[in-house]
Amino acid sequence: MSDSLFTRIIRREIPADIVYEDEHVVGFRDINPQAPVHVLFVPRTPIATLNDLGEEHAELVGRLVLAAAAYARREGFAERGYRTVFNCNEDAGQSVFHIHLHLLAGRRLGWPPG
Repeated sequence: MSDSLFTRIIRREIPADIVYEDEHVVGFRDINPQAPVHVLFVPRTPIATLNDLGEEHAELVGRLVLAAAAYARREGFAERGYRTVFNCNEDAGQSVFHIHLHLLAGRRLGWPPG
């Protein structure tokens, strides 16, 4: 886990288009965007999947959500709308096992997803 792709991005070993950063969260553009705006918000603390979260991680998960909302407001698309998604394990589409919140925006998003 310590050498996941996202951990290496956080440590600046792999380049990424970082658009948000604080002491707990790093946000960067997805390299395979599924919408005009597709940003991943990743905790600096490596946790493989949502199934690995405990009560002690509640604040950290909240920080991911708050970071995404702050980014949406800052970039001016909060009022029009955006979607946030967590994928958990392979059947849900998780390919990097370091939890991350997807923020998707910039076009009308269909429902149901997938």
